[in-house]
Amino acid sequence: MVANIRKMRPWITAIGLVMIGISLFAPAAFGQPEKDAPPDKPADLGSGIRTAGLAIGAGLALAGGALSTGRVQAAVSASGIGVLAEKREMLPLILILLAFPETLVVLGFVLAIMLMGKI
Repeated sequence: MVANIRKMRPWITAIGLVMIGISLFAPAAFGQPEKDAPPDKPADLGSGIRTAGLAIGAGLALAGGALSTGRVQAAVSASGIGVLAEKREMLPLILILLAFPETLVVLGFVLAIMLMGKI
């Protein structure tokens, strides 16, 4: 089972990065503003397809961040357990290293909130 998980790690990372990339471009891909609209008129964000693009982008931003964070935290925690078996005094450093990847989920969450605010 561990061998299967090791084989899947690059795929999980790639899927996470693709989801984050799609979330950045999904709002622009769905529902462009009218071509005849004056330049000072804001884009119509109420259209159904534009709203769907924003919602998809928000969901993918959060999902991509969560998948990537899960992969990194799995590696850090596995290594941290090995270190703790030999040096118990390294616990505070390992806890700090476990908290760093969590910022990716927080950033994905903030991006999702910003996209949902445009709906």
